Amino acid sequence: MIKNYFILAFRKLKHQKIFSFINIIGLTVGTTCCLMIFLFIAHELSYDNFHKNKENIYRVMRVGGHLNGGGSEEIAYLSPAYSTALLNDYPDAIQQAVRVMPDNDLITYKNVGFNEKKIYLVDDNFFEFFSFPLVKGNPATVLKDPLSIVLTESTAKKYFGNEDPIGKVVDWNKKLKLKVTGIAKDVPSNSHLYFDMVAPLSYYKNEPWYSQFPNNMLFTYVQLNPHTDPKKLISRFPQFMDKYLGKYYRENGFSMGLTIDPLKDIYFQNLVFDNVKHGSKSVVFTFTSIAVLILIIACINFMNLATARATDRSKEVGLRKVLGALRKQLIIQFIGEAFLFAMVSSILALGLLQLLMPAYNNLLGYNLSSYWTNPLVYIFLAGIVLIIGLLAGSYPALLLSSFSPIESLKGKLKVGKNGSLFRKTLVVFQFSISVLLIISITIIVKQMNYVQGADLGFNKEHALVVKLDNNTIGEKKLLFKTQLQNDPDVQNVSLMSGEPGGFHDVHSFETEAMPNEKIMLSTEFTDFEFAKTLGLKIIAGRDLSSQYSTDTLHGVLINRTTAAKLGYTPQQAVGKWIKNTMRDSLRRNIVGVVEDFHFSSLKDPIQPFVIAPNDDRRVALIRIKPGNLQSTINRIKNIYTSLAPAYPFEYDFLDEQFNQQYKSEVRQQTVLSIFSAIAIFIASLGLFGLSSYTAIKRTKEVGVRKVLGSSVENIVLLLSKDLLKPVLLGALIAMPVGYYFMNKWLQGFAYRIVFHWWMFAMAIAIAVIIALLTVGVQAVKAAMANPVKSLRTE
Repeated sequence: MIKNYFILAFRKLKHQKIFSFINIIGLTVGTTCCLMIFLFIAHELSYDNFHKNKENIYRVMRVGGHLNGGGSEEIAYLSPAYSTALLNDYPDAIQQAVRVMPDNDLITYKNVGFNEKKIYLVDDNFFEFFSFPLVKGNPATVLKDPLSIVLTESTAKKYFGNEDPIGKVVDWNKKLKLKVTGIAKDVPSNSHLYFDMVAPLSYYKNEPWYSQFPNNMLFTYVQLNPHTDPKKLISRFPQFMDKYLGKYYRENGFSMGLTIDPLKDIYFQNLVFDNVKHGSKSVVFTFTSIAVLILIIACINFMNLATARATDRSKEVGLRKVLGALRKQLIIQFIGEAFLFAMVSSILALGLLQLLMPAYNNLLGYNLSSYWTNPLVYIFLAGIVLIIGLLAGSYPALLLSSFSPIESLKGKLKVGKNGSLFRKTLVVFQFSISVLLIISITIIVKQMNYVQGADLGFNKEHALVVKLDNNTIGEKKLLFKTQLQNDPDVQNVSLMSGEPGGFHDVHSFETEAMPNEKIMLSTEFTDFEFAKTLGLKIIAGRDLSSQYSTDTLHGVLINRTTAAKLGYTPQQAVGKWIKNTMRDSLRRNIVGVVEDFHFSSLKDPIQPFVIAPNDDRRVALIRIKPGNLQSTINRIKNIYTSLAPAYPFEYDFLDEQFNQQYKSEVRQQTVLSIFSAIAIFIASLGLFGLSSYTAIKRTKEVGVRKVLGSSVENIVLLLSKDLLKPVLLGALIAMPVGYYFMNKWLQGFAYRIVFHWWMFAMAIAIAVIIALLTVGVQAVKAAMANPVKSLRTE
């Protein structure tokens, strides 16, 4: 019996080729999108699941007050001393610990060197603590020698080709000789830690910073004993912090707490500058929502197309009922047809997915693991087939099986108003989703254009950022700056601790306005050319200058927000003193106030900011005159190479680097645009199905109107107007929903666009145009039909 159902379904598929093709296209595209999103979500939710002891691994975090106020902020960087102290103080709770310090170093082999940026300096139990498999080497001993190093497979191939890397010696910053003692498999893409090389931290054990608080420069992970309650352990940390850092915090007027975060939560933490990979739960939620909506739209599309051709199958239903077929058997048959469409579409979706995977991986920025051997993919696919079969096939099956055999055989099919209302409701839902997606895309694009083109308060154009990230160039940074200033095409050069959009220190200050209170302020250590190079506006006082001998040790600039925090107008702030209690404890006079500028993302409000002369300079910002850009960069490269010949010259453009802060949002915009276009395409197929049904249902009416003198234009308008009502209703429903969700999304930006009426009007206009183009073909075809043939129907 079931075999016969599938044979009949296959014959019907072949018989109605056009509608079968439309059904299969809609379901195939929808299934492919769901598969792509499923693979992404499965990858996002699998981060760090491959570690053997993942349930008991935690990262230790410092907790301090957020600069924005209203809550606390977790900081991943700790001093090396935390690990030793935690193991000593809590032997009953902590089984083992490992420290991970991100580093970048010049690695050379046979005079071929690379500035490696993915190096971890770790404790020697790193490969026992984490489950990063070694191809060669013993996890327990591979890092015991302080002068050893472990490479990943791809890194080993880069340096040694097909040679056996074990025992080979590489140069470390032209100072040390490190022996390759192990080869690790390339780090999987679903690891928040990612490295190309791993070397022992123990080489630095005799350095002062290794055993002292509060030199925060690395991550600390702990593995708890299986029966340890994390909450109880966290409750004991205040005494720990007071024991080791209480005096330091009291002297500097602030305090920090300590907590531990589960390994599984690290990837989705909203942290900046912790040098590991992070994802976004909101992106996962958005992708999941799109997958569900696309699947629903595809099912609605199938239902509309099936009911649109209901009249073609009325006699078939009547004949089967006369011959003794039960309604239950007819329902099974029609649902079987839906299952057949779903299975064919799923098979085609796998092939389409294979074709699209390279482009999809490129869009995501990493390679998703092979899905052919992943049983979850086939379980998910089977679930899609089941959902499509039941959801999309149930209503057409119930509708078709309900036809009266007498009326069906006479060709007098009466579907009724309820059926028409249900189909229009489906179209309303489809285009509500479509308009909602169009509104979302419009606002996201508008917001991203705003943040990437907003006036940041400084000039980000024609500016190069060069990291002073090795000792050679660091020791010659003043000579580097002097030689750059001698180039006629270099407008300005400033050496600073962090560029806009980069990392900035936060220090404790005493002020004349609040002498008995210490406040935390973002701090920039720089030279006298900082404001000039960035193009900052001095709104009170003057700029820092070498013409004033006291500026080096006793001068400072603040921004407008700092002045307001201290209770001053910009003019009143000039001449007041401020003292950094964590750096040099020198009273510095405020010589000038700069207008507020965005030294961090527009997601955050502008914070108080202090600009002080100091030798702690890690970045060179080079302003280039417009014109001979490439030739000027080449000359800068030559200067750099002459001073640090062993290190490759690397740079970033300030504007591009600043906009990297919005990389996740830009990716979300791109993916949302693509999947939204697909959803709208599938929804249009559903509207095409409804227009087909309407044209068939009103064939005689159209014929009568033409005989009575109605023009083609009037008939097209009549049919289109009727079909556009659910589209407009869907648009009206989508507007408040779109406003709610996009207003919530915009709350993630401190500086954001204002909603305008045209954003919603444009979304409605696009939906109406798509609907007109979709129904226009059927409307014109019905209007152009011979009225004699039309009157002979039914």
